[in-house]
Amino acid sequence: MDPVDPKQKARWIVEAALELKAERPIALDMRTLTSYADSFIVLTGRSDRQVRSITESIVQALKQQGEPPLGVEGLDDGNWVLIDCNDAIVHVFDPETREQYDLERLWRDAPRLDLEIEGVPAEPEAAADRDDSSLSEPA
Repeated sequence: MDPVDPKQKARWIVEAALELKAERPIALDMRTLTSYADSFIVLTGRSDRQVRSITESIVQALKQQGEPPLGVEGLDDGNWVLIDCNDAIVHVFDPETREQYDLERLWRDAPRLDLEIEGVPAEPEAAADRDDSSLSEPA
């Protein structure tokens, strides 16, 4: 079986999450930065219940595509769930935990995947919007 295009897999994941009103979806292209994943997908749910529901929706969508996840961690707590999708790693956070770990900043060198989904920005947020001038590189 041929591997699935990382952009297509990220699109399936984000679309499944958006069906349950996930917020602030981003997909990072990790192919040049890590050996263990082609993409990271980061999403937010407003509560532990929504985080769990988003996770279940993603798992179901991937199974329907013949790409079942290898594992799911953190479902009991519901503040940060990690879904290991082999070549894609999905992080579903509650708002406070996402802000605390700030994976977008940690992996700021990763280009964003443009998933061509309405309402999902392809470009990183401006440093001024994030109120964090350390995100911008000097010219």
